[in-house]
Amino acid sequence: MNDHLETEFCVALITAPSEEAARFITAELLAKKLAACVNLVSSVRSLYRWKGEICDDQEILMIVKCRKDSFEDRLVPAVKKIHPYKVPEIIALPIVKGAVDYLNWMVEVTADQDV
Repeated sequence: MNDHLETEFCVALITAPSEEAARFITAELLAKKLAACVNLVSSVRSLYRWKGEICDDQEILMIVKCRKDSFEDRLVPAVKKIHPYKVPEIIALPIVKGAVDYLNWMVEVTADQDV
């Protein structure tokens, strides 16, 4: 299977306010086949500016491996629909290279994405 050669992937970074919120979002992404795998990194410290103030919060970082072609049209709206933040962090970085067997697995588990 060489489908990975025709499919582009990315890593999406999403922060959530709690483990519970991150698990809920993760379950939705996996159920809809919008993510092949999600790593939850607990207790990251996020410092940012919001409404003119500097904020310092503990968050959960979600590292989401997904298809590039579904990121903007499907993954982002799915996350925004259920995320507790008004403006959640949802950014993507391209996967430039990867182990062939892993990329093939990503193709397989994200195929036929639910609508």
